[in-house]
Amino acid sequence: QVQLVESGGGLVQAGDSLRVSCATSGGTFSTYVMGWSRQAPGKEREFVAAISRSGGSTAYADSVKGRFTISRDNAKNTVSLQMNSLKPEDTAVYYCAAGSALFSDTVYRARDDYRYWGQGTQVTVSS
Repeated sequence: QVQLVESGGGLVQAGDSLRVSCATSGGTFSTYVMGWSRQAPGKEREFVAAISRSGGSTAYADSVKGRFTISRDNAKNTVSLQMNSLKPEDTAVYYCAAGSALFSDTVYRARDDYRYWGQGTQVTVSS
């Protein structure tokens, strides 16, 4: 069974930085598109960032472009999201996800393209 476990969430002030990470097991990490999504109370889950299997391509939601950076370490089977200049509206549960990309180095934005999901880690940004 493929498992994804997020870590690194916490409480920070607006303008601070935080790095959340996702450790994977039970699958072939190098074949996965990896992504981050988030869900705030009362809101739909939204796409945040994605990175291709090689790390050569990335995608970001407009709301986080220039502030967040997604990266992956295929040797350690991990993916991270560096979040800078955090805003209160970034407060949410952040979820790691993996989608199969056996034959192409692409990125996914749609929820249905991700087969495996972690349990989430809470990020709270105070003003």
